Amino acid sequence: MRVLTWNLFHGRSVPPAGRALASEFAAKLAGWDWDVALLQEVPPWWPAQLAREAAAQKRAVLTSRNSLPALRRALAVRGPDLIKSNGGGANAILSRLEIAEHRELRLRKWPERRVAQLARLADGTIVANFHASVRVPLAEQELERLWDRALAWAGDGPLVLGGDLNLRSPHRPGVGILHVAQRDVDHIFARRLEPVGEAAVLDRGVALPSGPVELSDHPPLLVALTR
Repeated sequence: MRVLTWNLFHGRSVPPAGRALASEFAAKLAGWDWDVALLQEVPPWWPAQLAREAAAQKRAVLTSRNSLPALRRALAVRGPDLIKSNGGGANAILSRLEIAEHRELRLRKWPERRVAQLARLADGTIVANFHASVRVPLAEQELERLWDRALAWAGDGPLVLGGDLNLRSPHRPGVGILHVAQRDVDHIFARRLEPVGEAAVLDRGVALPSGPVELSDHPPLLVALTR
C-alpha cells in the first residue's frame, strides 16, 4: 500500500500564481502512483474534483473558517493569494482502495477547530489523517488524543497515521509503531506494516503561462508499506 500525505496550502502555490489552481493540483494527484492520499488544507469544494480525476473514493471533513461558505468560495476562486486560509479549509482522504467506514473526530473547538479523520479500508487497515494546531502544546495534546482513538479503533490490526502534525518530533505511543516518513512537520506512522524502501518527496512543480511554480508550500511525501 502506497500512502501519500500532502498539505495543499489552501490551493495556493510558491510563488503565488494569482489564480485558482484546482486543475493543476488535481492533475498532479491523478498522475502519482499512490493508494491512499491524506490531504490537509484542502479548499472545501475541491475533494470531489480531486477524487474524480484521481479515480479514487473520497471522504472529507470541514476544519476551520467555514462560515458563509458561498462568499468564501467566491473570494477564494477570484483571489486565492489574497484571501489565503480564509477561503475555508477541509481535510480529505482519497483512496483507490475501498473505504468501508469513515469517522470524524473533533479534537479542538478553540482557538481553531481541528478535526481528524479515521477510515477503515476494506482489508481492515485503519487510516488516520490530521492537521494539528500551530502551537506546539496544542498540537501535542491533539495528537495524543488521536493516537488513543486510532489505536482503540484499530485493535490488533494495521494502522497508518499521518498528516501535517505541526510537530518536528511527534510522540508515538508504545512499541511497534514505526515512523516511516518525515519531512519537517509532515509525518507518516505505521503499525503492523513495514516500509518498502525509503520515503520519497515528490516533485510538485508545474509550468504556468506566467512562469514555473511549486504547488503548495509543503512537498508531497510518499511511502510504500507492506504487511
